[in-house]
Amino acid sequence: MEPVTLTTDRLLLRSVGPRDTDVVYSAAQDPEIQRWTTIPSPYLLEHAQSFTEQLVPEGWENSSMFTFGVFLPGLPGLPEGELVGMLAITMRSLGVGEVGFWATKEHRGNGYITEATVAVSRWAFTRLSIDRVEWRAEVGNKGSRAVAEHAGFTIEGTLRSALNNKGVRRDCWVGSLLPSDLGLPSTAPYLPTQPHLPTQP
Repeated sequence: MEPVTLTTDRLLLRSVGPRDTDVVYSAAQDPEIQRWTTIPSPYLLEHAQSFTEQLVPEGWENSSMFTFGVFLPGLPGLPEGELVGMLAITMRSLGVGEVGFWATKEHRGNGYITEATVAVSRWAFTRLSIDRVEWRAEVGNKGSRAVAEHAGFTIEGTLRSALNNKGVRRDCWVGSLLPSDLGLPSTAPYLPTQPHLPTQP
């Protein structure tokens, strides 16, 4: 698939490439990003180069990972402003993608990543035949959980030892967003579990 560009009321979402290596490298020096995500720590320039020059374009090319840089709109005559975060949907199984994201420390708390998560999920539901966007985060990552909840994800529980971060297995929260949560149809029929009703005596 060719990379796509999306826009929201406040944001420009586009794929990143070699021209973005330095800004990605700079943003990823934040200890909070290194703590809560699976990026390498310490994060070297070569890691940013591998991400922007190989991982991102290859993910789009083979439709395994769809990565968007989250940018503020630029001034008149300029395509975009500052990088405020990064977001990707990685294909996990048939019809299921997992969203992952981080925000730059200067732009946290403004709802930008929530806005981007909803926009990219809507795109995935309508363009990728995805019927479930899954979110996972290490237990304790309250910032990530807040984004998921504000984006409309249903928190489904805790998975033990389900996340490997830098060689250490950790428990993680898991949640999901379905097309119906955004008022969209599913590509495959969905038969939800019916609530258990007590039998009449």
